[in-house]
Amino acid sequence: MARTPKDARVLHGHRVITGPELRATFEAAGDSDDPVRLRRRVVHGVVLVLLLGLIAGAIITALAIINGHLKLPTPAASEEPRVTCPAATFDYTPNGQVNLNVYNSTSRPGLARAVADELVARKFVVGAVANTGAGYRGVAAVVSGAAGQSAAFTVQRNVPGSDYFQDSRTDASVDLILAGDYKELVAADRVDQTPGTLSCPRDSRRIADDAKWPVIPTATPTP
Repeated sequence: MARTPKDARVLHGHRVITGPELRATFEAAGDSDDPVRLRRRVVHGVVLVLLLGLIAGAIITALAIINGHLKLPTPAASEEPRVTCPAATFDYTPNGQVNLNVYNSTSRPGLARAVADELVARKFVVGAVANTGAGYRGVAAVVSGAAGQSAAFTVQRNVPGSDYFQDSRTDASVDLILAGDYKELVAADRVDQTPGTLSCPRDSRRIADDAKWPVIPTATPTP
């Protein structure tokens, strides 16, 4: 009786995997992993492109700042009182056309009344005469609205070293605020009446109290 030939793929009851079968198995496994690998490659590519874009953008921005084509915003400076000095040239207004208030911001009693009397003698139209707590340091502050700038110019020509300040009043009245450095008026026969400009504060030391800016007097009844 002829013997059935043994199956070479079976050894001791176990099936032997051949080389071609093993290779086919790995190839199949590789094929199943292709979508995952593809996704990873896509993600890595996107990340690489973004990084390159960020680096290029940073380089371009740095070059723009260095070359002055791009300016970075800076924190806004705190607002401080500003002195706006009119640039116009004014004619000397006749004293009799100047409506003037005289205030004393010093500790010298009776100063406002004494100066007011001198100004009246020069034909100025003097109204209020009083003390004030204005936050000004200097010789004297001359204050008016836009309509009173020419009159303020006349007052300044009589008060050497005075500083002009503009406020929001709409009439042509002028306030003269006498301060600690005040000495005296220009002699009446020596007042310069030629056209000129207003004289405004030359440095910040002339403002002693920013909280009272602008210099608008608060009168008390004691001249």
